[in-house]
Amino acid sequence: MKVVVTGSIAFDYIMSFPGRFREHILPDQLDNLSLSFLVDSMKKQRGGCAANIAYNLALLGERPLLMATAGQDFAEYRKWLEQHGVDTSAVREYPDEFTSSFFVSTDLDQKQIASFYIGAMGRASELSFAQLKDKPELVIISPNDPRAMTQYVRECKELGIPYIYDPSQQIVRLSDDDLREGIDGSAITIVNDYEFEMLRSRLHMDEAAFLQCVEVLIITRGEQGSTILTRQQRFDVPATLTARPIDPTGVGDAYRAGLIRGLALGLPWDTIGRMAGLAATYVLENHGPQNHQYTREEFVQRFRTQFGNGGLSGL
Repeated sequence: MKVVVTGSIAFDYIMSFPGRFREHILPDQLDNLSLSFLVDSMKKQRGGCAANIAYNLALLGERPLLMATAGQDFAEYRKWLEQHGVDTSAVREYPDEFTSSFFVSTDLDQKQIASFYIGAMGRASELSFAQLKDKPELVIISPNDPRAMTQYVRECKELGIPYIYDPSQQIVRLSDDDLREGIDGSAITIVNDYEFEMLRSRLHMDEAAFLQCVEVLIITRGEQGSTILTRQQRFDVPATLTARPIDPTGVGDAYRAGLIRGLALGLPWDTIGRMAGLAATYVLENHGPQNHQYTREEFVQRFRTQFGNGGLSGL
């Protein structure tokens, strides 16, 4: 399948807070909120939603085309992605910009507080699917410059390209009209449970209303697994068991990669959900979103150990 991955390329600065955020936030003082958390570690990692999805897709056997923007500091990162099977020919570098940066602190409960510096991502609307040599069979529109996300939605509709709409981290920056436009007509809309509640509240839409606009709605639920809703069926998919959760950064991106690979293989939805959950678990068990490795044979063996011998035909 010719898959194009859009979204951010970034460097992640991952910090650990040796406490719990909830113990330091006073609900009756939110109007005066002013907090500083002293962290005890920091690591710089390769990240960005689009790059993470593409990296995980490559591990699973795809050669995705990454269409995104990066800055003057991207050369080594590009080499890393190419070495691991990602096509970066559609990544445009801007010598007067730095690659975007993600700053995230994680507490003892795996809850996160994050900030994002836009950098070269702010130029993403200068890219277009019309510039590509071949028409994609599937596009994922993951968090990016909000103008670019809305532009990509419109281009997919104009060019007849099926797309996965993944507004997640940019829900707070996209307008209600932009969100409705992205959801309406998407092949799949995917968000986590908190983001889904944000969308329900802002757009006044329940699950039934979503399924009038989108073919498939996927809600990820962390350690509770995920829910896949089609217009005919509902699948509540369990999470993959792990004894060593370390860092949730990039877990959702790996889930999306597993989802896309499962679609490419033509697997049934319950198998796709399990495959996506397992891909996510590999990230959870490591520091950073691109520090895990596995062969496809290892992935299949772990899937069968966890879920039984069925599924994953063709991987």
